[in-house]
Amino acid sequence: MSTQKKHSEPRRQGTAASMSRREMLAGMAGAAAATIAAMAVPGTASAELKRVVKNGRINHSVCKWPYRKLKLDQLCEAAVKLGIKSVELLKPKELPTLKKYGLVCAMVNSHSYQRGVSNKDYHPECLAYIRKSIDAAAEHKFPNVITFSGFRYDTPDDVGLENAVTAIKQVIGHAEEKKVNICIEILNSKVDHKGYMFDHMSWGVELCKKIGSERMKILYDIYHAQIMEGDIIRTLRDNQEYIGHYHTGGNPGRHEIDDTQELYYPAIMRAIVETGFNDYVAQEFIPTGDPLTSLAEAIQICDV
Repeated sequence: MSTQKKHSEPRRQGTAASMSRREMLAGMAGAAAATIAAMAVPGTASAELKRVVKNGRINHSVCKWPYRKLKLDQLCEAAVKLGIKSVELLKPKELPTLKKYGLVCAMVNSHSYQRGVSNKDYHPECLAYIRKSIDAAAEHKFPNVITFSGFRYDTPDDVGLENAVTAIKQVIGHAEEKKVNICIEILNSKVDHKGYMFDHMSWGVELCKKIGSERMKILYDIYHAQIMEGDIIRTLRDNQEYIGHYHTGGNPGRHEIDDTQELYYPAIMRAIVETGFNDYVAQEFIPTGDPLTSLAEAIQICDV
């Protein structure tokens, strides 16, 4: 899903270091923009899109929801041309569309983020969605299904954790049998999702430990984590065994991941690669300009 605090480099305006950083990002953005300069119609999958993935050390994905103005086929077509391997956060009924493009859905949708596994009242609803999504992911040989803690609704965090353990234990065996990961997403409760329970990494790590399965992972959303805790690179290094997926987004605003925001994604991506991570990193920012131009630039920034 979806839809952050200070691991990022501090801005030092006027220093040589900050100028170097800005120049580097501007250069990458300019090179990416040049590959799509002939795109005449904003937000369309143009024949002029060129591959920007070069290094192959990151498996790139893109979330569909920020691109609501594009049809799924348009986004898939653009993804193939840019070198992106996955379009994600799709419903089970949408998955067959990816097959004709040779794409993966790296994260299949399930239940809502408001009504999650930390509340027993929502267990029947959540578990039904998770099982359905596991079956759909397995059918298409896609790797992950998303789940959420949900909002607190006056439930203490320790009680919510035990409730989540109770819920996940009812489906983890099915996930193991189908060879699909269940990934619970960290979201911020400060700006976007007030009341969301899994808003600090320690809660999700403890859940993974209590489940005790290689199929139980965390979706580490860098934007949300930056708002709540920061210290991104140290956190992902210390908890690498529990992280199964990443989402990006610029902070503040959840827009482009360029030099208009505080996170320095080239260093974050290098740290992810250095942990040995070989699953997917998905772009989940909300474009402010032409969406495919922004997407191409973001992929190039992350293609370390």
